[in-house]
Amino acid sequence: MQPRTELSLMSHTNPVSTKLILHLGVGAFHRAHQAWYLNRLIDSGETRWALAAGNIRPDMTQLLHDLDTQGGEYTLETITPAGAFTYERIRSITDILPWSSDLHAVVALGRRPNTRIISFTVTEAGYYLDQHQQLDLSYADLRSDLEQGSKLTIYGAICSILRGRRDDDAGPVTLLCCDNIRSNGDHFRIGLRDFLTRRGEIDLLAWVQANTTYPNGMVDRITPRPPVEAKGRVQAVLDITDECVVMAEDFSQWVIEDHFCNGRPPWEKVNVEMVSSVFPYEEAKIRILNASHSCIAWAGAIRGFDYIHEALADQTIGQMARAYVSQDVIPCLSPSPVDLARYCDTVLDRFSNPYIKDTIERVAADGFTKIPGFIAPTIADRIANQQPFACTAMLPALFLIFLQYRAAGIIPFTYKDQAMDEAAVNDILGASDVVHAFCGNPTLWGPLAGNQTLEAGIRQAYLSLQQWLKGNS
Repeated sequence: MQPRTELSLMSHTNPVSTKLILHLGVGAFHRAHQAWYLNRLIDSGETRWALAAGNIRPDMTQLLHDLDTQGGEYTLETITPAGAFTYERIRSITDILPWSSDLHAVVALGRRPNTRIISFTVTEAGYYLDQHQQLDLSYADLRSDLEQGSKLTIYGAICSILRGRRDDDAGPVTLLCCDNIRSNGDHFRIGLRDFLTRRGEIDLLAWVQANTTYPNGMVDRITPRPPVEAKGRVQAVLDITDECVVMAEDFSQWVIEDHFCNGRPPWEKVNVEMVSSVFPYEEAKIRILNASHSCIAWAGAIRGFDYIHEALADQTIGQMARAYVSQDVIPCLSPSPVDLARYCDTVLDRFSNPYIKDTIERVAADGFTKIPGFIAPTIADRIANQQPFACTAMLPALFLIFLQYRAAGIIPFTYKDQAMDEAAVNDILGASDVVHAFCGNPTLWGPLAGNQTLEAGIRQAYLSLQQWLKGNS
């Protein structure tokens, strides 16, 4: 075990000289990724920065309680594809903020002058932007924040903090999105500006534009839900009872545009890549890793697998994922500063890790966000260049079959998709031509919705997959 740092682990006791990052969304990914990077920096002797963590929703109150009970400490278990386990005690989260409906603790800490960065992981669907990059007012939580002044969304929470910072003259703050969204900082900035405009808070909007920055970033680390036995392994190895164990693969990557308005930790000392543009790294990750992950999950669910590594071991599924990358994605993204073929090999090797036990259920979620974000751009590029996209078409066709299997009660888990409209899905699946209805859905396809070339490609993929499934029945 590494020595405890000099920073206090009691809530709200950091000295004023300590610079704070307030993070919203204390799930496993944050604790295995951003908190881990800061922990490494603290262990190297850099103790000027600390993390405060809270949630904007009440779905992790037990975790917050357990973290608070443990003084913010927890264990990260990492596993290599060869089965080597390592254990680290993470002590970078020094303030655990209790949840309340008014987010009192979160707002109070966020408006402190020594809070220099506010970061967040609220999942891709938590930004409520439609295909026109405008807030989608069909969501009740978003309407409540706009009309009633509640704090149910990231926009309601951040606006309350920024309003307080302006009133207190607390200084500028960087808003750092850590979700898997293309140009995520720009994405959040657009949503926040739309939110403030709709609220009629023009004075606050002017202050925000002068006192905030929004670096784009790319995050990557497979972080499944830890199995029950992980706590037992920690107990056996470290002789510690830990209710907050998080597990991850040994690979980790974080690329951030160096655009901070009130200081930042020297992350480059712990291999965070600080760059002028995250675009090529982001495109490689989203199109190769995220999209192929979804491909494997949807195909695996259809074939009855429970884990990603099991599905990838299926020869047809593995070939499907690799062909998608090699035939369609690499030509779209070349030339690139990233060695795309090598990156693909690394990604598939990571997915094959049998010790991570990454579930199909986790990765299959949020298809109505993943198709427009991860998959449609490659199809749009191929169509625009009058090139075939047969390998990419397999991915949305798999999702369509997944939806059909779900409706038939064949999928053994509860599918979660915040952006999905059940009525729209029922219309698709009840149509006389499901492929036509699927390809016309604007949430999935945006400007491509109704495109005849898109429909022809997905129809061929759909028919091909039906033959594959028939042959394996």
